[in-house]
Amino acid sequence: MATFARIEDTASSPESEAADAYDSVGECYRTYADGEGCELFDFSSRYSFADREIWQRIDATLVALRASGQTIVKVVDAGCGPGTWLLRVVLRARALGFQRIDAEGFDISSAMIDLARDGARSSTSEIPEARFTVCDIEQGLAAYRDAPADLVLCLYGVLNHLPAQRHEAVATQLARATAGSLLVTARTIGSMPSIFVAGVEDAVDFRRDHQRDRLCVALKDGRHIDFGMHLFSASELKSLFALEGEIAELVGLDLFHGRFAPDARWNPPMMADQDFNDALVRLEHLCACDMRFIDRAAHVLLHLKRGELRV
Repeated sequence: MATFARIEDTASSPESEAADAYDSVGECYRTYADGEGCELFDFSSRYSFADREIWQRIDATLVALRASGQTIVKVVDAGCGPGTWLLRVVLRARALGFQRIDAEGFDISSAMIDLARDGARSSTSEIPEARFTVCDIEQGLAAYRDAPADLVLCLYGVLNHLPAQRHEAVATQLARATAGSLLVTARTIGSMPSIFVAGVEDAVDFRRDHQRDRLCVALKDGRHIDFGMHLFSASELKSLFALEGEIAELVGLDLFHGRFAPDARWNPPMMADQDFNDALVRLEHLCACDMRFIDRAAHVLLHLKRGELRV
């Protein structure tokens, strides 16, 4: 068992630490985040419930835009990782009949951008509409301040890896890059442990420094990864965006699925009971907005609306 007496200061910037961490795991991260096989609409990862909840909101946004008569859609994924979400959006926008799709994803990790570009090329239907760029989140968002997007995504660990002193500035830039809907998720203060770059089962040990917002991980292959990691409360996330537009929704994602849903790697097949799963979904939706529970979800989701639908 590895031990961490103290998580030491480093000379590296938070951006380079996060880039190094995700660069080091590469393809393994995509399998962890998206599930085996990486089929775009399979939603088979350990976060499948949260993924489906996020997708329902993305799909509803695209459907509403198209129903308004809009034929052009602009989408931005800030911290896009291996590009899965942006590729899903482009394919759905195609199916809805948008005549032009402007879609960009950017990430600080060059390995993630390589995976995203490969995904766009190797998909069963090539996706040239999606372009992917290596850059810092503020640099990427700056391009949209005067030409905001209809839909902006900032999902899973992106905000968690930023130092707290940058949260307000990034929240403002995310909002200003949005002409319609912004969907943000972040890991919560009461969530079950995560090492972000892989499953906790891939670690020998890990320690979080709550005072300094850092996470140190000892992986089973002998590598050590040390990077910034801030956990959010729902009220904290809400306060960052409260003056930036209408907060249409603030909900917890995965209060119970991660704890109670059967795991095919462990539980016998008889545990995969549809009645139980349906009850679990109802329980999630019942408690998702309850402030007594929301900070104990795996993630908190904020949906910010800005401006009107453009026809």
